[in-house]
Amino acid sequence: MLSKNKLKLIQSLNHKKGREKENCFLAEGDKIVTEALKSNFHVDYLIATSEFIDSHSLLCSPPSNTIEVTKKEIQTASLLQSPQNVIAVIHLPEKSFSVSSLNNQFTLALDSIQDPGNLGTIIRIADWFGIRHILCSEDTVDCFSPKVIQASMGAIFRVKVHFTDMESTMKKIKELKIPVFGTFLDGNNIFKESLPSTGILVMGNEGNGISEKISHYIDKRITIPSFGKSGTESLNVGTATAICCAEFKRRTII
Repeated sequence: MLSKNKLKLIQSLNHKKGREKENCFLAEGDKIVTEALKSNFHVDYLIATSEFIDSHSLLCSPPSNTIEVTKKEIQTASLLQSPQNVIAVIHLPEKSFSVSSLNNQFTLALDSIQDPGNLGTIIRIADWFGIRHILCSEDTVDCFSPKVIQASMGAIFRVKVHFTDMESTMKKIKELKIPVFGTFLDGNNIFKESLPSTGILVMGNEGNGISEKISHYIDKRITIPSFGKSGTESLNVGTATAICCAEFKRRTII
């Protein structure tokens, strides 16, 4: 049975202040929670129906922190419109990051991404293309918000997301001579540019693009050319990230 205190805890994790206070975040849904159980993340509480527990007996946490509940209790606690069979309260990972770890890597850097769906999608894209690190400016939406977790479809448990003072981090990146690419509407055609297998790709804010203070650190400005005449001014940042990552990765196999 789900206690009032556990219900209150779950609901508090919908907000960043609650996540920071409790030092944990929420994951919902059979697939996403299964990914969490397979990962190195520590599951504080697993709140699940007997159906989920029986079908995931090798993955489920010990009885001490697994709470068996009814489908109705899941529906009461869930933040989703269509709840499934399980909710997990997961310990936030420790913050550890060194710029030197980006050497010989292809890394994404996100400058003030605001939409949770976009961030979750980008994390999922990074996972698909084998990108292990994403740098986020401090004003980027929290990667552990429930909407980001849902949009990532479990990729959040495999891709390391680092929130950092982007300007000071870029200074260190330049000192290490890691090439930095940035997407701009007036950039060079990405399909004609020489692209390395390692480096940093900066993606900008949904409405304003890459900020002026970060643009100073960009070595090469690139763009995805439009082949149509529909009048569309720009691409969604998630879509643009996928195209850019595909092109960078394609160069490593030709």
